[in-house]
Order: sequence, then C-alpha cells, then structure tokens
Amino acid sequence: MPLLPKPDLVHLFDLELTVESPHLPGKTPVGNRRVIRVTGGAFKGERLQGNVVPGGDDWITVRDDGTVIQDVRILLETNDKQLIMMSYRGIRTGDRSVIKRLDDGDEVPIDEYYFHTAPIFETASNQYQWLNNRLFVSRGKHMAGKVIYTIYQVGELN
Repeated sequence: MPLLPKPDLVHLFDLELTVESPHLPGKTPVGNRRVIRVTGGAFKGERLQGNVVPGGDDWITVRDDGTVIQDVRILLETNDKQLIMMSYRGIRTGDRSVIKRLDDGDEVPIDEYYFHTAPIFETASNQYQWLNNRLFVSRGKHMAGKVIYTIYQVGELN
C-alpha cells in the first residue's frame, strides 16, 4: 500500500507536431540514430494555446529491440506572443511487429504500444512562469508526418 495518494493529473494541453522525414546518421557507439526536424504545429488547452515555432528537433536513439528513446527540443509561441521552451525525453516501444508498422508509417491504435514523455518547460514570461515550477507527463501517438501528445500537469494547478 502506498504511503501517499497517487498524484492528480490535470490536462494542460493537446499538442500536434508536424515533422519531416527522418535524417538517418546510422549506428553510432550510442545506438542507431535518427534526427527528425519539427516543421511546426499547434497546441491548445484551457490555460494556454498557440503554435510551434518551426525548427525544433527530435534526436532519437533506437535500441536493438526497436525501442525509441526521444530527446526533443521545441519552441512554443502562445497566442499572446509569449515564448516557452519545451524539451522532453520519451519512450516509444512495443512488440517488434507493431514497431515495424509504426516505422512504415502505418496508423497503429495507441493501445498497441507504449508512448510516454516527460516534458519540461522554461520561460521568461511572467504570465506563464508557473510552467517553470511544475512536473508534466504526456501520452503520445505516432502518425505519418506528425505526432500528437496530450500533456498533463502532475498535481494541482495552484
């Protein structure tokens, strides 16, 4: 039995990223690498919404079992012209046949694979400074030419 109750998850926003085809540097000492350029996108939630500034990247390491380890950095611009830096590490994994379907660009139901990230936000904006001091988690869905996430704040909004 846990000592403390499980934390609440509060919806922050939904995010859609449009992406280029991967650049494939190949197998390095770290693993099989892919670099995917983020070309844009949008986010929308109750407390903030806006667009993704083109030019972010997802530096991916693919493990031997097909598991994808993400290292992403993007820039968000809110509708009220505030800039928010967003970075996240994530894991996408599943049965080898499912991973192959994802890599081939097939649409795969999200209950067939594991895809979660841990976003971190950084901003100089007074209005959104609270983002600097919270933890977040997300669930993702891989689609041809884009990725969608639903991002949650861990704990209360206050």
